[in-house]
Amino acid sequence: MSDPKLEPCFLGPYGENNDLFEKLLVEFMRDHIYWRRNFHPEDPPVISTLAAHQPHYEAFVGRMRRELHVLSAALKRSVPFFSPRYMGHMVSDLLIPGLLAEMITLPYNPNNVVDEAAPVTLDLELEVGLQLAQMLGYAYDERDPDCAFGYLTSGGTVANYQALRTFLALKLYPMAVQAGCKNSKIDFAWKGRSILDHTDWELANLSIDEVLHLYDTLAQELDKLEDQHRSHRILKSIQQERAESLGLFEFHQRHPDCPPPVVLVPVTAHYSWQKSMKLMGLGTSHLHVVSENRMRMDSRVLDDLLAEYLEQRQPVLAVVGVLGTTEFGTLDPIHRIVAARDKWHRRGLAFSVHVDAAWGGYLASIFRHPDGTLRPWESVSADFHYFPSREVYDSIAGLAETDSATIDPHKLGYIPYGAGAYICRNQRMMDLLAQDAVYVFDMREEASGFKPKFRSLGKYIMEGSKSGASAAAVWVTHRTMPLDHEHFGLLPATTIRATEQFWNAIHLLTDRVADIAHVIVPFEPDSNLICLTFNPVDNRSLARMNAFVSRVYKHLRVDRDGPLQIKQFFGSTTRLFPDALGPGDTERILGQLNIAPDSLMEDPDDTAYAADSILILRHTLMNPWLTDERNGINYVELYCAYLEQLIREEARHF
Repeated sequence: MSDPKLEPCFLGPYGENNDLFEKLLVEFMRDHIYWRRNFHPEDPPVISTLAAHQPHYEAFVGRMRRELHVLSAALKRSVPFFSPRYMGHMVSDLLIPGLLAEMITLPYNPNNVVDEAAPVTLDLELEVGLQLAQMLGYAYDERDPDCAFGYLTSGGTVANYQALRTFLALKLYPMAVQAGCKNSKIDFAWKGRSILDHTDWELANLSIDEVLHLYDTLAQELDKLEDQHRSHRILKSIQQERAESLGLFEFHQRHPDCPPPVVLVPVTAHYSWQKSMKLMGLGTSHLHVVSENRMRMDSRVLDDLLAEYLEQRQPVLAVVGVLGTTEFGTLDPIHRIVAARDKWHRRGLAFSVHVDAAWGGYLASIFRHPDGTLRPWESVSADFHYFPSREVYDSIAGLAETDSATIDPHKLGYIPYGAGAYICRNQRMMDLLAQDAVYVFDMREEASGFKPKFRSLGKYIMEGSKSGASAAAVWVTHRTMPLDHEHFGLLPATTIRATEQFWNAIHLLTDRVADIAHVIVPFEPDSNLICLTFNPVDNRSLARMNAFVSRVYKHLRVDRDGPLQIKQFFGSTTRLFPDALGPGDTERILGQLNIAPDSLMEDPDDTAYAADSILILRHTLMNPWLTDERNGINYVELYCAYLEQLIREEARHF
């Protein structure tokens, strides 16, 4: 059931809020014009009032209008993400506050890398980071020296890369400190011993908090030196010993007892992690995959792997948990990953925990009181039929104990592309990433305090230019709809209830088509994303089943050459590969579909309907209008009825 409180939030599938949207857009565009006119009003207009009547002016306007009409006409072939008939990828209608805020900010063209290019929107971006930190359960008071920090990226891929970049800088920094101190013939006590007496293995297995303590201890020791020139030389020597200066190859040659670290990800990890390992110079061979149990990381397998790494003295950089897999919407057991981090740190193997919550991060708003505290499981579950399982609840609660997270406002935040976000639990983690540029950042000023420090944001991030309009969009949205269950949480809660209806409707569909097809949901959903697949009852061939599913999907996919209006619904597909499923789930799913196991082939002859994997339909249910009680329309039930029709029609020709 859709919530009436959401009615003013979107433009609407029928453009129902067009008057509101147009009125506000025109109002604030005019306000921008007035701002221009009141900046030194004594300056005369530079464009003549007669210019509009000149031939060249009229010709330019004519060309521009023509090309805009061409563009507008072409855009009508775009995907109707706004419609409740769209259930494909992770995109839906956009929230009016964010859409307007972005459009209103664009003419000001702020560049959110330094405050002198974005004196307003850069502060908004820093506030957005703290808003997201509060939703995750991190410390969010900027007066706290250990409060969290977050900023906006173009998407989850860049945020994931930022996480690895931060973790690697922290992981290798202690060894550089020791090497720089040896070169500079300086010593100090740390953790009860001389800093020079620690082994590389010990220094490579410090927690983030221990690394930050070492950073502080070094600063205190250098402050004691009367010769500030010597302090500068020591810092320079340490900097020269860092991997960021030497490169990873030279660094690990100098530290042979510390081989390059590995990163552990679940089978369902986004392909951006492979990109990140390549960009970091660690290589994909150091990206190790943890097997799954029903598309959720198996914590027992993780524990066994960590035991092997400790025995082999193989450093681990990070374990990545996914909160809402891109393909299945399942949630890894974040609380168990955090517990593994703490357990193995006590045994001498330290690593960081990052959560790729690009999809599911905003689900945490359902679990938060307005004051930021965590709601009890009994209170959350009372609002739903099935959601959340106790495991899902504990996973969300475990976010507060992680080291960093990726969240995409342009997914479940309903913000225009591209707006991803990176959040780390302690803003001091960023100190080891600073990169100065004299022409951008004023090197004469020592910034103190959270905002003064990060107003030179470009020092700490990868981007050299980034629009402030996205920051405005996210900030206005979060201010209009605070990230708790009474405000923003109403939106994902509505879609979760629609997913529960979908779950029930699929079971009814399964019974209705039992005479012609086996219909299954391979994995129960943890969020508002659900998959299903089907096989004709008399078929035992996986290749033929995939061909059948593909025929049904042709009616659901976007057709760039045909009119959109002839499509009843839009969906998407993905594939289940045995390597990802594991033998247990592979056998279970093939059995439920009545597929002969020997028809699963590693190298199928027919690539069009490959039998090396199981083709499934994927549905992202993030549209808030899937159940329209006012007009008596339930799009979930309509879709399942349509799917039944497609299965029956295609079965006749199969």
